[in-house]
Amino acid sequence: MLAEYFEVIEAVGLNLFFAFIFIFIGLSIHDVMKKNNVPKNGRYVVYFVLFLGCAGFIAKGVIQFVWESQGVG
Repeated sequence: MLAEYFEVIEAVGLNLFFAFIFIFIGLSIHDVMKKNNVPKNGRYVVYFVLFLGCAGFIAKGVIQFVWESQGVG
């Protein structure tokens, strides 16, 4: 049974890994900015850039899902 669902388990595990990596990156960036007294505008820019990186991975996953469901990829 495990061999049948190996690709699904691998894809879910990889997505969870990326989610944890983004969470840890966000927490470490937050800690560094808090210790160095970064102004609020700078924090907003840093979090926006981090969000764009995360949104890129989400968009890639959605596009890949749509293409695979239509038989393109």
